[in-house]
Amino acid sequence: MAFGSFDNRNSGSALSEINMVPLIDVMLVLLVIFLITAPLLSHSIKIQLPQATSEPVQQDPKTIDLAIDAEGQIFVNEQPVALEDLTATLAPYSKDQPQPELRIRADTDTRYEVLAQVMSRSKASGLARLGFITRPGPSTKAVEQDGEAKPASESADKAEPKPAQ
Repeated sequence: MAFGSFDNRNSGSALSEINMVPLIDVMLVLLVIFLITAPLLSHSIKIQLPQATSEPVQQDPKTIDLAIDAEGQIFVNEQPVALEDLTATLAPYSKDQPQPELRIRADTDTRYEVLAQVMSRSKASGLARLGFITRPGPSTKAVEQDGEAKPASESADKAEPKPAQ
């Protein structure tokens, strides 16, 4: 091999050649292996598959709109319902597949007790998906130096104008 010799003539300099023969041997062996195995991987039975164009059906998720006014009256899909009849009214909806979502819209003055009873009876009817509908409020409230929150109308007067986009 050409890595070095036993004579002392050029002992200070290293030989900077790379022996390429083993590298070429390995590459040729890999080439032969891939040439032999490639036809075996693509060998399969030729069949004619039927062609069908079908798109998945997009189902609109059903929702049940349940509204509660300030007096505690309950409306299911705009129809008045008594609190005692709520479980029986919602039970047929729980058998639907996919199960609809119950969306509760409650007045800000609705008693928490009524909301808790509505949620309990909707669970007893078999509905598993429940959501609340709210109205977006002011995005941020300005806080004065003394820590009191100001209404949004007062903070809008002192706010810097936003650049036009």
